[in-house]
Amino acid sequence: MMEYYLIEDMRAGRLLLPDFLSQVEARFLEREPNVLALLPEENRFTRLHEDADTLVLSYPDLIKRPALFGALVGVKDIFQVEGFITQAGSRLPSNFLQGQEAASVTRLKEFGALIFGKTVTTEFAYFFPGPTRNPHNPEHTPGGSSSGSAAAVAAGFCHLALGTQTIGSIIRPAAFCGVVGFKPTYDRISRAGVIPLSPSLDHIGLFTPDVETAKHAANVLIGDWRLETPDGKPTLAVPEGPYLASASDYALACFKATCDSFTQAGYELRRIPVMDDFQEIRNRHDVIMSAEAAQVHANWFMQHADLYSPKFVELIKRGQAVTSSQLKDAFAARDAFRDKMTQTMSDNNIDLWICPPTVGPAPKGLNSTGDPVMCLPWTQIGFPAINLPAGTNDEGLPMGFQIVGKWDSDEALLSWAGDLEKIVSQS
Repeated sequence: MMEYYLIEDMRAGRLLLPDFLSQVEARFLEREPNVLALLPEENRFTRLHEDADTLVLSYPDLIKRPALFGALVGVKDIFQVEGFITQAGSRLPSNFLQGQEAASVTRLKEFGALIFGKTVTTEFAYFFPGPTRNPHNPEHTPGGSSSGSAAAVAAGFCHLALGTQTIGSIIRPAAFCGVVGFKPTYDRISRAGVIPLSPSLDHIGLFTPDVETAKHAANVLIGDWRLETPDGKPTLAVPEGPYLASASDYALACFKATCDSFTQAGYELRRIPVMDDFQEIRNRHDVIMSAEAAQVHANWFMQHADLYSPKFVELIKRGQAVTSSQLKDAFAARDAFRDKMTQTMSDNNIDLWICPPTVGPAPKGLNSTGDPVMCLPWTQIGFPAINLPAGTNDEGLPMGFQIVGKWDSDEALLSWAGDLEKIVSQS
């Protein structure tokens, strides 16, 4: 893992960037053949050393070094990055998929980050998996669709990695791989330069080894970031009902143990019945996602339907069957759902929802990326969410803990998450 202090050490000159890169190279050569988190790149470390030399020469004055000086960043291969080909985990002709560098990538570079490389994604950020394996056990999935990004951070290759979430593609792989995954409020990080799956549901987010790194990265990536520290402990709420019941008995037992730790630490927990129409929420999500995916891929699919996986073909065909009135109704119901959850938090004086991030630990096998259902409602309404690593099961597979904040309250969520991280890691 690459905790934030390593970036501070490089900024202060206590750790020389070339020496650090040599350490990472040794780790990468040892672990990557079994993890397969990155897309292959010839002379990766020759490029990185050249980029590092340029960065050091650009900042001879240590005091003026930017916030992410020397930080290594993995970038999910649906983001455009200057000098890299974008393939999006697909078999489509690559010339179809190129574009101007993603605003988020440019922003990270401007603050001193170095691009470690492109990370593996499922096909167009949907469900068809790539080759990446879980760093904790290569026989288990790392999750998806941001599989390579989560695995790269978990394997200690990157300080942070960019990903996207349309259902559960940040929180789920973060939980499966035992890292922090942060999904901000919808659209707080620019989606420019990222191949969409469903523009109304897509969120840009990130993976880090700890909350401290996530705070600093969010401060860079979110243009209107507010430096604020909320007073006192947050009031926590458990979303009782069919949503919570979707988790496995084991996941719920782990969740209860962590809740007990919060109570012992002086946090107030409330159990609030919500989402009694959870199946309708799930159905609505698929209507929006499939309809928009069909729109995004209309021209490409017309020319190269045979190059898509059966899973993605099925998604597009479902989307093609959605009528404009059905989509309009789905958006209206989504907005009403968001308003209702916001009002529920206000009426009950709730600061944060807490819940399992996944139905259980990472499943065995690489043909599936796991069930994203525990992330779906929060993605649909665009609330900010974070996964905190919460120990391991008897097989050594990571478990996670999901915390969800109010709309546009990312700063408060990350501030509180720093304190909650200590309790979750010890529970």
